[in-house]
Amino acid sequence: MSPSPHHPTLSLPAFRSRVVPVIVIEQIEQAVPLAQALLDGGIDVMEITLRSAAGLAAIEAVARAVPAMQVGAGTVTRPAELMQVRDAGARFALSPGLTERLADAAFAAGLPFIPGVMTPGEVMRARELGFRLLKLFPAEQAGGLAMLKALAGPLGDMRFCPTGGVTPESLAAYLKLPNVALVGGSWLTPPARLAAGDWDGIRQLARAATAAAEAARA
Repeated sequence: MSPSPHHPTLSLPAFRSRVVPVIVIEQIEQAVPLAQALLDGGIDVMEITLRSAAGLAAIEAVARAVPAMQVGAGTVTRPAELMQVRDAGARFALSPGLTERLADAAFAAGLPFIPGVMTPGEVMRARELGFRLLKLFPAEQAGGLAMLKALAGPLGDMRFCPTGGVTPESLAAYLKLPNVALVGGSWLTPPARLAAGDWDGIRQLARAATAAAEAARA
């Protein structure tokens, strides 16, 4: 991977899971038991989004209390948020899109960043800015499996984390694609289970996703 002449390429933290739960936390006290349940289910990475007021504090709580969990910050859309999530303990960040100011802020923060793309032109622009792993978002609306297969020809050096519309049924098909490194999904942490504190149910969903990801690797 050759970096952009303007920015070094930043590496993601080491984690085993190829499934990244995309999570909206409404109550800070949900964060730590949720992280532990996911870990128990074989998932050692999570994306806590900034879509709720509790998001930043939830990232901080997980980073402090569950160091084995590689916690990332999602829905990062403003440059200032890169420093905020880094200072809260996020190990990496994701965005639904990409601007030059966001790219500059990510590299200035020294924070691994997965920007969102939806078209070949956006993929090419992200590559020029020094990124090699991108979030295809929203994946299903962008063309899903067919789009990723089409991108593999002209942009074969790029890797993707499709997110948005991925389901337990389509998970394995995505992970079998050579240009898919990771898959993001919200099905692992249903709001009703979070609200009820159903950590055992979430643990079971994590185990099922982990098993499906392992089967796709075979």
